[in-house]
Amino acid sequence: MTAGAAGTPGSPELSRALGLRDATVIGVASMVGAGVFAAFAPAARAAGDGLLIGLAIAAVIAFANATSSAQLAAQYPRSGGTYVYGREQLGPWWGFLAGWGFVIGKTASCAAMALTFAAYVAPEGWERLVAALAVAALAGVNLFGVTRTAGLAAIIVTVVLLVLAVVVASGVAGALPGGGLLDPSGLVAEGWYGIMQSGGLLFFAFAGYARMATMGEEVREPSRTIPRAIVLALGVAVVVYAAVGVVALAALGAEALGASAAPLVDVVRANDWAWAAPLVRIGGAAASLGALLALIAGVGRTSLAMARERDLPAPLARVGARFRVPWVSEASVALVVIVLVLTVDLRGAIGFSSFGVLLYYLVANVAAYTQGRDDRRYPRWLQVLGAIGCLVLVATLPWTSVVAGVAVFAVGVVGRLVVLALRRRSRG
Repeated sequence: MTAGAAGTPGSPELSRALGLRDATVIGVASMVGAGVFAAFAPAARAAGDGLLIGLAIAAVIAFANATSSAQLAAQYPRSGGTYVYGREQLGPWWGFLAGWGFVIGKTASCAAMALTFAAYVAPEGWERLVAALAVAALAGVNLFGVTRTAGLAAIIVTVVLLVLAVVVASGVAGALPGGGLLDPSGLVAEGWYGIMQSGGLLFFAFAGYARMATMGEEVREPSRTIPRAIVLALGVAVVVYAAVGVVALAALGAEALGASAAPLVDVVRANDWAWAAPLVRIGGAAASLGALLALIAGVGRTSLAMARERDLPAPLARVGARFRVPWVSEASVALVVIVLVLTVDLRGAIGFSSFGVLLYYLVANVAAYTQGRDDRRYPRWLQVLGAIGCLVLVATLPWTSVVAGVAVFAVGVVGRLVVLALRRRSRG
């Protein structure tokens, strides 16, 4: 264990309060909110009906990545996720790249989810203010302890799953035409590049499965609980996404799905269930809140871990004495996200977020590949599959996302080089 891994001297430790149910719920809330209400439309624009193949590809790569995260979390049950795993297994630079990718990608995701929530509930012209208030409120919930986070996530994910059940039921009851979905030529009409791009965009929807790993110091029996929670949460999300994706394509068609600002609202209307549209809007708002809640917690824990190793400013490692949460990290994340939602439109940031998170999981796969026999739970070919899949999906993301991602990673690398040089000079 590296210095500082156990916490900042004089600072209380985090509370191990989460069981299997709590950790699984946080993971499901992280995924379902982002995927169902945010990622299907851009995926349909990229691949048409082929988004179903893209969804399958994203699910397979996510499973490979999930097994790597589960295997590593069992060995290193500490806050920080792949930032910690990369440092321990591969070296400080690998850990930094993983942590930086997670923090920047998920901070953008926080702003995108806050704005998505506001789009469902706010009067026209008030979206940014409502988004900022939502961020402040959920950050406040997190500051009162991780059990409050898990409790609210359980309520939110229950509402969301009930609403999605209504959406799927509308498709079944509507006896929808499915010819386009059954025609193999329709699935590949946009070409394999479009299909792979949809897979990269839909990977954004699965990225919450390892949120539990970033909260490793707050889970009871982490070596047993975290791997099970990751696989369970991913399994729930795959089933939900597949059902909703089929119904959405059947109801709207790929072109209308890709153009829709609120696709699931349009699905129930197309199926003559217009009475359910307000319920779907409530579900979209709740899903966005659930994702935002878990995202703030995850970014805060990774920032805590990076601050312990001085890859981010040291005050971010402080843990509150009463509620035993990383309050400085979480408050800082919330402040940055509030500034973003008030000044920048980030609802199109899915590609940028996917870029950072895919590189994060590339490091996870490489780190898991190097684990010894005693710590190995899954075969190495799964880690190879995950690493190759991450690289392929990154390469097929929209070019603007790739350029922006490379630029922000370059800023992080240069910043760390400067800090390391200054430290060496001060010691000399």
